[in-house]
Parts: sequence; C-alpha cells; structure tokens
Amino acid sequence: MTKATRKPIKMLVVSQYYYPEQFRINDMCAEWVKRGYDVTVVTGIPNYPQGKFFQGYGWFKKRREIHEGVKIIRLPIISRGTSKVRLGLNYLSFVVSGFFWQLFTRQKADIVFSFEVSPMTQVLPAVWFAKRRKVPCMVYVQDLWPENFQEMTGIQDGFIIKLITRMSNYIYRQCKLILVTSNSFKKAVERRGVPADKVVFWPQYAEDFYKPSETASSLVPPDDRFTIAYTGNIGTAQGLDILPKAAALLKENGQQVRFLMVGDGRGMPALKRAIEENGVEEYFHFVPQQLQHEIPAILAGADAAFISFADKPLFSMTIPAKLQSYMACGVPILASVSGETKAIIEEAACGLVSETGNAEALVKDIEHMLAMRDSERGEMAINALNYAASNFSKTELMSKFENIIWNAIADSTDNIGVQ
Repeated sequence: MTKATRKPIKMLVVSQYYYPEQFRINDMCAEWVKRGYDVTVVTGIPNYPQGKFFQGYGWFKKRREIHEGVKIIRLPIISRGTSKVRLGLNYLSFVVSGFFWQLFTRQKADIVFSFEVSPMTQVLPAVWFAKRRKVPCMVYVQDLWPENFQEMTGIQDGFIIKLITRMSNYIYRQCKLILVTSNSFKKAVERRGVPADKVVFWPQYAEDFYKPSETASSLVPPDDRFTIAYTGNIGTAQGLDILPKAAALLKENGQQVRFLMVGDGRGMPALKRAIEENGVEEYFHFVPQQLQHEIPAILAGADAAFISFADKPLFSMTIPAKLQSYMACGVPILASVSGETKAIIEEAACGLVSETGNAEALVKDIEHMLAMRDSERGEMAINALNYAASNFSKTELMSKFENIIWNAIADSTDNIGVQ
C-alpha cells in the first residue's frame, strides 16, 4: 500500500508549550497538517515566558481549540509564576494532568511525538500513552536531562539527580526514535547506552517567514547608532549578563552602540538591575515580546544579531533555535558562545565569535564589526543566507522527518490509520 492510498496518519503531539506560546513545534504541526496528517496536540495552558496565563486562557477557558488545522487539547496546569517553587509546581502539574488524561482519554493515534524542551518530565505522558496504546513514540530532544537540570540548579548529585537520571533513561528506552538538535547531543545520548541507530541528528529549521525583510520595523529607533538585536527568551541560560559589562567597556571607549532587547523572561529583572548598576541605561532599548513573524523586520533595522549562553559546559553542545532564524534573515551575527554554535558561525563565515562570558573579547568583536565596511558586513549576511539554505532547509528537513515517521509506523504496525 502506498502513502497516497493510506488513511491520514493520526499523530499525537505532546508538548507542554504550544501556540500562542512561540516555539518551533507550532510550525512543525501546521506543516504536518498541510502534508495530510491528522494532528492533535496535548499541551498546557499558555503562560511562557511571562509566568501567568495568557489573556483569554485559564482552567475553564479555551481548553480546546483548533489552530491552523491542528486540534489542541489543553491540560490544567499551574502557571510558572516568578519563583522556583512555582516553576517546580508548573512542571509537576503538567505530568500529573497528563497521567490522568492518558488513562481516561479516548484519543487515538498511530504515532506519538514529544517536543522536548525543559522540563524533560513533559515527555512522560507521551511515553505512557504510547505504551498503553502500543504505538511508537518519538522524542525530539532540545534540552539534555539531567545535564540541563544540573547546570541550572547547581545540584550535581544526590537522590534527585539519580531520580531524574532514571527518568531520562526510562524515556530513552521507551521511545522508538530519539531526534536531537546537535551532533554533541547525539553522542551524549549514545553514551547512556542508547543504540546509535536509534538516535538521529535532525537540526532545527527556520520558519518560512524568517527571511530578509525589505522594510525595518518602527520598533527600532530611527537613528544611526550601531544596533545589535537580541530576540527571544531573557533567562539565566542565555548568559545575557555579559551585555551590561560589555556596554560599560564600550562606554569607556566612547563607542555609541545600542543593544536592542526584544523579548521577556524570568531573567529580565536581574538584567535591568545589572544595567542600572553599570550605568549604561542609554545603551539598551527594550521591546516587549513580539510575534515571531515580526522579528525579520526588527532584524532588518539592526546591524547585527546577538547570541550568547551562560558559561556552562552543557551549552557548548547546544545549537540555539535563534541561530537558524538569524541566518535565514540574512543578518551578521555577534556571538559569545563555544562548541557547535561557534563552529557553525565560523564555518558559515557569517559573523564574529568570542569566548563564552568574555566581555572584553565581545567588545573587541563589536568594535571590529563597527569598523567594517558595509560591503564586508553584507558579505556576512549573504554567507548566512547561503548556509541556512544549504543546511537548514525546512522543505528538505521536513521531508526527511516524514520518511522517519513512515518508517517508524511501518516497523510497528501494518494497520496505519485504522485504529
């Protein structure tokens, strides 16, 4: 039986974060619908990154909806809030709700897919559902656990680490395939004893709306100051504390630079305090979180885009989603990173990279880019576009993923779409 003659695949996606929260899984699900899949997403009530439920959503409001052909089921959860206790309750509540949901739901599926960003606990309802219904389960690992938990909490061993390690290993064993966003992640998962042919490197792509914009957004101040844009979550993992330090050095050197910060997150209060303590308020311009399709016009008004991580070994293994977005928009990149992200930027020749957390080295790169001719920065922009087209093509990656899905189902059942 060919793909064309089979009934649409019923795909169940489990992701604690989904529309209107802005994650790449939104676009992936919409693309699967366009390709003829019957997609249902089990998710939480949207509250990321602000920590409170989005307007119009709640425990008794908009628990089911359809967006871009995707059927959405929202489980009751506790919002993230601003404290570590609330964050922990947020993580736990999704697992508890997911446990009871998978016990009593009549939902049908041919395959289960979990989009794993922290916390990894969110994959458990997907695994439980797949095991009960005897269908294959796949996970797309964006954050390694327990490594991510260890880095962000400072807890390196003890009972809780053993518990999280056992959970992670259980998830890896139960999933038919494990997709990862970097080759370093692939090696890390394999070191846990997972067979190499079960772990697939599948890099992220940029959505179709990420492309060079002909017009610059009015959110970018209209002056000649050299503007470096950062877009996305403002948290501790991003290592943005380097920017106030860099701004102080630039101020000493008499360099007029603007850091355009677009987004929100739990790290915002600490970042603003550091800016005030360094006396560099005039070097920063904050813009509230924007819809993703607004980002290309914002980047069009900037001279460069910024990427950084906290100075932790784990992040040298990580390729952030914003790298593909920046490259697809054809903007030169300034980065304070190491590992695979550094290697990609250097291979693409699309920007300047300094050591993670080194404010002095970042300032040197900023001053270097300031001194470049427009044609030199333009060449970096073209290199970014070319590299993204060759290595992060949405069409090619989604077609590859489609073959992965069909193979996973074919290996598990001969009765696709008839459950």
